[in-house]
Amino acid sequence: MASQASYRIKVALLLLSSVVTLAAVDIIYEALSTLNRLDAIEQERDQWQRAPEVINALNLHAGSVVADLGCGSGYFTLKLSSAVGVQGRVLAADLRKLSLAFLWIRTVLHGDRNVSIVHDTPDDPLLPERFDAVLVVNTYHELTQPKRVLEHVFGSLVPGGRLVIADRGPESKGADSGEFERQHHELASDLVEEQLIREHFEIMIRQEHFLQQPGEGPWWLIVAKKPDAY
Repeated sequence: MASQASYRIKVALLLLSSVVTLAAVDIIYEALSTLNRLDAIEQERDQWQRAPEVINALNLHAGSVVADLGCGSGYFTLKLSSAVGVQGRVLAADLRKLSLAFLWIRTVLHGDRNVSIVHDTPDDPLLPERFDAVLVVNTYHELTQPKRVLEHVFGSLVPGGRLVIADRGPESKGADSGEFERQHHELASDLVEEQLIREHFEIMIRQEHFLQQPGEGPWWLIVAKKPDAY
């Protein structure tokens, strides 16, 4: 009887081990598939996003410290990592844990050791002090407490540090549909400019039709800075 019980336990453990192994293989396969899809999507995005111009607006150099707010799976984060070099730092912040998990995997695969990943909150991007620049792409319209976020960004920037915001304009596809809550994708650049000025930023550039996303519509771009006097 004891031997039969021992045999059953071994069989059960073997079956459990097989199930766990299959589950792990399936998870790894799905993760690799997602990473491949991200690479393909980003290659297409490179055709219209005008990423080099967005990054140039940040006025970065080797050794700069920059934050990517609403970083997602890291489209801009990985580019910023190269822009600031090994002596620079990139802080990538987002509310979505799954996106941050994929970003972490991608930084490991790319060997980008100058990237720090932060799970932020709706009213606080959790930025330490002394940032040379902050980037917010396709995220500002989702902010539920933009005033609080701008306060934190302003406090974290060095004097003369830049804040670059790029987002979809009111003319973008879906702006007037029920697909989005509140003002999602209905955010006009002049309203953002007013908010920035109220929070003491200086507006350097406001480009109403910065780019045209295929099948979606126009994006605007705002480049602001913290005054040199602060």
